[in-house]
Amino acid sequence: MGVVAAAVVRAIDDETSLRACWPVLAQLRPHLDETGFLAAVARQRGEGYRVAAAFEGGRCRAVAGYRIQHMLAHGRQLYVDDLVSDETVRGGGFGTALFEWLLQAARDAGCASLQLDSGSWRHAAHAFYFARGMHVMGFHFTLELPA
Repeated sequence: MGVVAAAVVRAIDDETSLRACWPVLAQLRPHLDETGFLAAVARQRGEGYRVAAAFEGGRCRAVAGYRIQHMLAHGRQLYVDDLVSDETVRGGGFGTALFEWLLQAARDAGCASLQLDSGSWRHAAHAFYFARGMHVMGFHFTLELPA
């Protein structure tokens, strides 16, 4: 399928709209519940976190969390923390519409790039990113710290 003409992509600034995004974002972040999600977004907003979503007829179909930041290695960038389409409508163009919106937001903010990390097991997501001209730049390493 191509881009859905009925998709309306917009920034999410209010709690009602954020709650409408939760069922979709929960598909990517199942370790959270809705209360934890809302608290995390509130905390992260203070760190520059923003949310945008694609809607069809008032129903959230894809959601992204992102931030504009500067890095020595990359300059000014739009970093996508979270990007997911509702699994029931994947391939319907909602992710593409949201991705294009993020690209325009990056351009409007004077960013040199749009970047994200993706779990190594998320092969369908990788195919989506490759199809949009993204490429693998390196490895992301992590070390869990004891509490």
